Amino acid sequence: MSATKEQPTEAGKQPRQAGFFAVTRAVFWSFLGVRKKSHYHEDAVTIKPYQVIIAGIIGAILFILTLVMVVRFVTAQ
Repeated sequence: MSATKEQPTEAGKQPRQAGFFAVTRAVFWSFLGVRKKSHYHEDAVTIKPYQVIIAGIIGAILFILTLVMVVRFVTAQ
C-alpha cells in the first residue's frame, strides 16, 4: 500500500476552458517572454489554440497602434 494519498479522478471530465482574462494574461506574458513553468502547464490544458491566435493578433495590433501613436506624439511639431 502506498504512503501517498491519491485523489480520485473523474473519468470523462473535460478541463475547464480559460476565460478572456486568462488568455489575455498568457499572451501578454508571452509577448514579454516571461512565464512560470507551472502557469504554462495550466494554460496548456485550459487555453485552446484559436484563443491564443485571436488574442495574439489583437495584442499585436494594439502594440503596433501604440507604437504609431507614440511616434506621432513625439514627432508632432
